[in-house]
Amino acid sequence: MTAVLPGRATAAPPRSRASWLLLPAVALLLVFFCFPLAVILWRSFTEPDFGVGNYLAVLGDEVQVRVVLRTLRTAAIITVATLVVAYPYAYAMSRVGRRARGFLTLLVLMPFWTSVMARNFAWYVLEQRGGVIEKAFDAIGIHGVALLGSVTGVTVAMVQVMLPFMVLPLQNTMLGIDRGLLHAARSLGARGPVAFLRVYLPLSRPGVLAGVSVVFIMSLGFYITPALLGTPQQALAAQVIGTQVNDLLDFAGAGALGAILLVVTLVVLAVIGRVAAPVATSAAGGTDRG
Repeated sequence: MTAVLPGRATAAPPRSRASWLLLPAVALLLVFFCFPLAVILWRSFTEPDFGVGNYLAVLGDEVQVRVVLRTLRTAAIITVATLVVAYPYAYAMSRVGRRARGFLTLLVLMPFWTSVMARNFAWYVLEQRGGVIEKAFDAIGIHGVALLGSVTGVTVAMVQVMLPFMVLPLQNTMLGIDRGLLHAARSLGARGPVAFLRVYLPLSRPGVLAGVSVVFIMSLGFYITPALLGTPQQALAAQVIGTQVNDLLDFAGAGALGAILLVVTLVVLAVIGRVAAPVATSAAGGTDRG
């Protein structure tokens, strides 16, 4: 043991020194996120009169309630569709070699290197009347497919935009799964599909929950894709908030609608946290037993 000499200050623990590195990020978060959010919430309760009148107006307006429900439904559909597409892709990434995995990762990350506006205008060209998608359906005998200006068209484009946010958590989780467990399940008599559903799928649940939470929450507030590919008749919450702020100058009403979406987001995070807690506990228990 090393004796501490009297009068000499001991060095700060490494963890204490490292915590100071969080200060710039925390300050940035407080100034550019928490403070504007607090201002929005304050205005939603104080303009034009103090109280919950703006929230009652939102909840009592059939159109705005329909917009909120449409936003939740669309976000849920986008999340499920993204998971269906991303899960086999991430599974393939976890099975192939290093070079093939790098190529598949490159394909996933390519949307991050492309402007969001460029991607959405590309979907605009594909989904417009007489575009590639309509001609492809006409070629197989399905006529009158019009995706532009519909919730379906917005959903298809959003799935492509959100795909990396689902693939990357899934891949990270799947790379940590011991494939020997599948071989052990087969040696005990479980067939391939049964072993996958009973062993592999539960082990990949943390990645599923992480991807689902990110995609669903981002889909709730996404603005560019619904604004460009959708219509005012099928508007989502972000479009309505933009109209209230830019056209009607109704900052209090927009803040109330945004606060309702924030509450929905927190509820979703709480539910996912409750679902994920048993998974983390069982994983920790398995590690301790190992």
